[in-house]
Amino acid sequence: MEALYIYLIKSSGLIALFYLAYYFMLRKETFFTSNRWFLLLGLFTSAVLPLVVYTKIIMVESSSKNIDWSRIPITNSIENEPFEINWYIVFGITYAIGIILFMGKFVFDFYSLNTVLKGKTIQNQADFKFIDTTENVAPFSYFNTIVYNSSLYSSSELENILEHEKVHSDQNHTVDVLISRLFCILFWFNPLIWLYKKAILQNLEFIADNEATKKISDKKAYQFTLLKITTHENCVAITNHFYQSLIKKRIVMLNKNQSKKSNSWKYVLIIPALVAFVILFQVNVIAQEKTAVQATTEIIKANEKSVDVYKINKNTTDEELKEKSSNLKENYAIIATFSGIKRNSKNELTAIKVDLKKGKEIAQKMETKGTEAINEFGIIVSKDDNGMLTVNFGSDETIINQESIVIAPNAPSVSEKEIFINGKKVSQDDLDKINPKEIAAMNVNKNDDKQEIRIITNNHRKMINENDIYINNEKVSQNELDRLDQSKIERMDVNKDDKTIRIITKNGIQYSQEKNLPVPPTPPTPPVFNIKTPAPPAFPKAPKAPKGDPIKGDKKAWKEFEKKMEDFEAKMKKLEPQMEAFDKQMGEFDKKMEPFNKEMEAFEKKMKVYEQQMEEYHSNLERERKK
Repeated sequence: MEALYIYLIKSSGLIALFYLAYYFMLRKETFFTSNRWFLLLGLFTSAVLPLVVYTKIIMVESSSKNIDWSRIPITNSIENEPFEINWYIVFGITYAIGIILFMGKFVFDFYSLNTVLKGKTIQNQADFKFIDTTENVAPFSYFNTIVYNSSLYSSSELENILEHEKVHSDQNHTVDVLISRLFCILFWFNPLIWLYKKAILQNLEFIADNEATKKISDKKAYQFTLLKITTHENCVAITNHFYQSLIKKRIVMLNKNQSKKSNSWKYVLIIPALVAFVILFQVNVIAQEKTAVQATTEIIKANEKSVDVYKINKNTTDEELKEKSSNLKENYAIIATFSGIKRNSKNELTAIKVDLKKGKEIAQKMETKGTEAINEFGIIVSKDDNGMLTVNFGSDETIINQESIVIAPNAPSVSEKEIFINGKKVSQDDLDKINPKEIAAMNVNKNDDKQEIRIITNNHRKMINENDIYINNEKVSQNELDRLDQSKIERMDVNKDDKTIRIITKNGIQYSQEKNLPVPPTPPTPPVFNIKTPAPPAFPKAPKAPKGDPIKGDKKAWKEFEKKMEDFEAKMKKLEPQMEAFDKQMGEFDKKMEPFNKEMEAFEKKMKVYEQQMEEYHSNLERERKK
């Protein structure tokens, strides 16, 4: 609902911009047709431009913090919950009621129009339909239908009136009237939209007067007709009618000299204002943390002996992609598949999907697509002294996929880091004793070359989530609680009966991060296995073939090679039962991983929602910063 309010505010601002530009610069000009399109363009621009968003990526330092619950004093108290009004709902209901009322008025006007037209005799002439009614209504046109009462006017006056209405009908001015009415319904709360509609209708009359007088010999007689019609105020809504209350302005415009063509530069002045609107409000800033890249780079430098980077940029050809796939297969037995390839008119890559596989050990993928050329990225393959193989996607600015796949007999040690469980500092032994299934959330922070691992258990998180949280007597969400600066907490009371947690701060609420910062979803916990990760059998080393040709070369050496090959094949045959057992173990391992893989798919969907929330958050942050 907040997004709807923001859209209505932006659109209302653009409507005001176009109306003020017309009122102060174009209202007195005789560019009536150009003014018509300017006013219509203003309405459509106001509806569409707030939906156009441009994305800008900036790099920021990580500022994640966790609440140390062990440092907060806890007491018990009972307090009544304060009454709260949800203003979003109040404004939403008010807006809906306004739309219903004005839509009802719109439908009633159609009914009134149908009452006037129903059962009347129609005379067809060229592209027009004429209805000569006996009712006391002002002459009007509705699309190609023109209604008038001939008994009220002389033949010359009727001729002037019909020429005027023919212009309305021929130029489809009824469409402008209906569009302006619809915008009045949607933006009924904006007082300028009613002035905007009045400006549109008035300009249509200027157009009809200007075109009609070109076909009428007596211009003064036409003006006298305008004065006579002012006595007929019974007009039909949602139509172009000859009578208008601003007859004086119409007569002034009829006698005004044509504006100079050089004054048309005024239309261009709206463009800088629209550009400023896009820059200030329609640029979506996405922040990406630098620490993820730095941590990954440090791990690579500390643990890896050799690193191969297969770079892919916008100018990479299909032949080069095939070569990289061949090299990955030859050097690391990794099957790289490139699909979803799209290029623009400059033959630059705009979309590509990369799938990496190595048996059942590696299954990694990455996809990037858009209308612009892709940023350069690389497939990073590294290997350390212990034979641990790591595969990751990365670039100079950001890690495209922060989850790398590591093949190693043992996980890297975290004993050098500071470890906190539920806010209390613990040792590596304490961490080893925790059942992974009890972990609700785990954050890894690095500040000033100091790494911390902070873990929240299910029991602790359950205690927090089951209670309503109040900060300074104002109910807040878990997100706002996580962002509270611990040093500013004076007292925290926990009421088990009412299931409430009430926090009093020293000098008002002070957050450690910006307000409304979205909270990322918690990744699933990997399953705990009672068996070790299956290890493949130790394969014998294949003999090296001697140099030269088997026939013309060293025959003795080739005979020895053939004998070694027979021994090698015999050893490989003996390994077949072990290979079957290894395949069976891998099958069991895969079955146990299936639930975790499903949880990871659900986690990835939540991450996409979180990324959208972060985009909106940074867009609002940038907008507030520029105010």
